[in-house]
Amino acid sequence: MNNQGITTFINGKIFTSNPDQPYATAMKVQDGKIIWVGKQEEVALTAGDVIDLQGQRVLPGLIDAHLHPWHLAMYSKQIAALPPNVYSIAELIEKIQEARKNLKEESWIQCWGYDEGKLAEGRMPTRWDLDKAAPDVPVIASRSCVHIATVNSKVLEMAGITKDTPNPPGGQIDKDENGEPTGVLRESARELVFKIMPVQTIEEDALALAELSPKLLAHGITAVTDLMARVEPVDYLEMYNQGREKGLKQRTVLYYLWEDLQKRPIQDKERTNRENPIHIGGIKLFSDGSISGQTAWVNPPFLGEGENCGIATTSKAELLAAGEAAKQYGIQLVIHAMGEQAIDLIVDTFYDKEGWLEDAPSIRIEHVTLPTEQAMKRMAKARIGIVTQPVFLYAEIESYLKNLGAERTKSTYPIKSMLKEGIEVAFSSDAPGTAWADPVNPFLGIKSAITRKAYDGTDTGQDERVDVATAIELYTRAAQQLTRIPNVGQLKPGYYADFIILDQDILEIDPQKIDELQVMETYMGGKCVYQREAAVKS
Repeated sequence: MNNQGITTFINGKIFTSNPDQPYATAMKVQDGKIIWVGKQEEVALTAGDVIDLQGQRVLPGLIDAHLHPWHLAMYSKQIAALPPNVYSIAELIEKIQEARKNLKEESWIQCWGYDEGKLAEGRMPTRWDLDKAAPDVPVIASRSCVHIATVNSKVLEMAGITKDTPNPPGGQIDKDENGEPTGVLRESARELVFKIMPVQTIEEDALALAELSPKLLAHGITAVTDLMARVEPVDYLEMYNQGREKGLKQRTVLYYLWEDLQKRPIQDKERTNRENPIHIGGIKLFSDGSISGQTAWVNPPFLGEGENCGIATTSKAELLAAGEAAKQYGIQLVIHAMGEQAIDLIVDTFYDKEGWLEDAPSIRIEHVTLPTEQAMKRMAKARIGIVTQPVFLYAEIESYLKNLGAERTKSTYPIKSMLKEGIEVAFSSDAPGTAWADPVNPFLGIKSAITRKAYDGTDTGQDERVDVATAIELYTRAAQQLTRIPNVGQLKPGYYADFIILDQDILEIDPQKIDELQVMETYMGGKCVYQREAAVKS
């Protein structure tokens, strides 16, 4: 073997996510890729650099298969409307009043992350709550699920939303007993406001993504996705490429909203070239909303008054049209679905259709909270993939118990059953779309999946627990298989040397402490791109 330019990593406890060789103690890297993995006693240290891993646990770089990096970057600059920053609507009002004092002219006050289950008042904030804080400037507060937002009266006026405004298709404008809008906008109704909000320059957006990158590396995340890519007012592919020029490290796959691609179809095949570090990987649609916001399309209905089964946000015809476009482009069709009816619509639409991708599922369903047994069997047979988020149960337990009840909650996200059926499953965070201060932390999701306990200790369904090794694989190898990013997700010859070093052994520590794990170093292409000690000092 030619040792020129080779770096040898020794004395490690390497979990490779390669089922043919799951464990190793050493590996060799050349030109950014792994050329050998095995036992340290097999290594001849004759030339090249040698790095001692000091007996620490090594994992492949983590892949977040369903994420919203731009939103995550933006939210870091907004008022966090969730614990430990905010515990009540009264405290949220105080935070907004404080922000109003230093507000620049023509600026908006934006908040993110409220969850009525965690607020002392036990309800969503309304326009009148936000008016108490700042009646003269536009204020918007996004719910943790990112499917619902509350705006003040100033925003309703700017958007032209009155008691006579009808619900848009796939959306709802909440109104009180007198027919007046409450300020709560669900699903597509939010677009009425988004259209009038100020737009940052592409340079500002790109810089925000670059600034987010080290935070993701600190969690061991070396590859990401954006499941809400747009073509306007800023084209996300251009924005992410500029972000890369400014320091964004993560390999990135973009999934464009179907409505945007209808306006501006993909003309250049290079935009979908998977060898590019930033590329388009799919078309995104929504089949319903969220469990916590009671907009998921469920059956039976949510608990509470009335027969609320949520909101259906797409149709069979639209799914088929989007599927044809995805087939034409050679990319995936990915569809958000939480409730039974939303999942069934997708499965029934594509169950007897032949897929167009050979290396991965052509159809991906995101979340899949409440699949029926028949739906899971059909997904396995039709090779429909699932990207799910175990962190939801961990962080949003109050809303799940309130909306579904304890027993139905235990049947949500049946990951073990999905795997048993032979469905291709991957983990992700959907950050910032959940009620947690650090929603992108993958170790929260891993802990939730293997303990099936919420943050407050509530049992979320012990029958659906998976073991630690499986949870890691669903954040690495399986996530690669569903995102189709080439040569990542495993530590094996021919793959990029993207890996992380942990401060404790995730395979041996108490599962209840997995969320306390720290990433000591993150490598991409065999080069160290993050060191915790250096980050802490800075």
